[in-house]
Amino acid sequence: MRCEIIAVGTELLMGQTLNTNARNIATELFALGVGVYYHTVVGDNEARLKEVFKNSLERVDLIILSGGLGPTDDDITRDIVAEVLELPLQRNEYWVKKMEEFFRRFKRPMTQINLRQAMVPKGGTLLPNDRGTAPGIYLEKGAQIIVLLPGPPRELAPMFKEQVIPRLQEKLGEQKDLGVLKSRVLRVVGLGESAMVEKIKPILDSQDNPTIAPLAKGAEVHLRLTARELSGERAETLLQEKLQEIREVLGDYIYGEGEETLEMAVTKLLRDKAKTIAAAESCSGGLLSSRFTDVPGSSACFLGGAVTYSNEAKSNLLGVEENLLNTVGAVSAEVASAMAGGARKLFKTDIGIGITGIAGPGGATPEKAVGLTFIALEADDCTLCRRYQFWGSRLEIKERVTQAALYLLRLYLLGKLQENDTRSGAENKVD
Repeated sequence: MRCEIIAVGTELLMGQTLNTNARNIATELFALGVGVYYHTVVGDNEARLKEVFKNSLERVDLIILSGGLGPTDDDITRDIVAEVLELPLQRNEYWVKKMEEFFRRFKRPMTQINLRQAMVPKGGTLLPNDRGTAPGIYLEKGAQIIVLLPGPPRELAPMFKEQVIPRLQEKLGEQKDLGVLKSRVLRVVGLGESAMVEKIKPILDSQDNPTIAPLAKGAEVHLRLTARELSGERAETLLQEKLQEIREVLGDYIYGEGEETLEMAVTKLLRDKAKTIAAAESCSGGLLSSRFTDVPGSSACFLGGAVTYSNEAKSNLLGVEENLLNTVGAVSAEVASAMAGGARKLFKTDIGIGITGIAGPGGATPEKAVGLTFIALEADDCTLCRRYQFWGSRLEIKERVTQAALYLLRLYLLGKLQENDTRSGAENKVD
């Protein structure tokens, strides 16, 4: 079954309201095995809504419209659907009584305009709304299903789950189209999207079921695998087989699955290895510390962070020598290394991380461009500093800096860095 979700409302087009309804509907349909082919947003305009709805009738089996079911003149969804389908609107007396009870309960008069909400296209089924006065409508026209839902999410979500999903399940069962969709997300770090795709190109070229979709997601890349089968067990088997095939190629570039973040993965490694860490940050402004403290239980391994943005702070808090700052500058491998050592000493940890760089948009020199960053790591068995050239806005650079720091730390914890690696200033352009 192919579906299109149509969200009606000028406020959605203008960005004043976030279209969370489409996300919630699509999530429920995915679990049901229904493929959502299109998401469309259209304003409260009769001609444009009519055009969108006609296009939808030509390309999908299931159309779900949200919004435009209120009592005012700009609530046009039911009228347009009825007009296009050439179905007369009929008043549902049951809902008229429910609305009268609703207004009596709140001691408010019910105006004639509210009666519009009791109008249902002939042959349609009214879906009662326990949280408002706008009911939904379920309608079958030939082989197609059209569902109209109120716009407020607190009204739409329970109506869809409790009243629409059971009807769709019954319909899919009749059509012998009740399959199961299962999905997994692999999280990849240390490789850009193009480099990752190149590595797994033979797997992508031969994909069938499960399907594989690469997606650049901020400073990392995700791989979504989706399997469709008649049984959940069979779908799970197909996913596990393909996941193993991809893992054999990408190896340690895969750091987690599902909702696991890189900071979660690194915190788990730190706890498993009984290691503690502290951070000294300049250009990242405490973002690395924030990411660590976002993880429940991270206090067992992350003991503290220092945001040493000025040279004075680097010197006074971390013990970075003023002569060093004056000769090589704050943005340098030497200072990053001194910051890592200072953080480790200050917080008495096993590992220290030092970060210094130029987040921009100002601060660059002919020798040091915006995005230039040095990340140092110090531990008993490993001392290193690496040079990176990042790009993007100030906030994007800060995110990429902390991603690189977490990735470097992960490699160290996995034993993938050489002992006593002192490649100060090693060039690392992160894709």
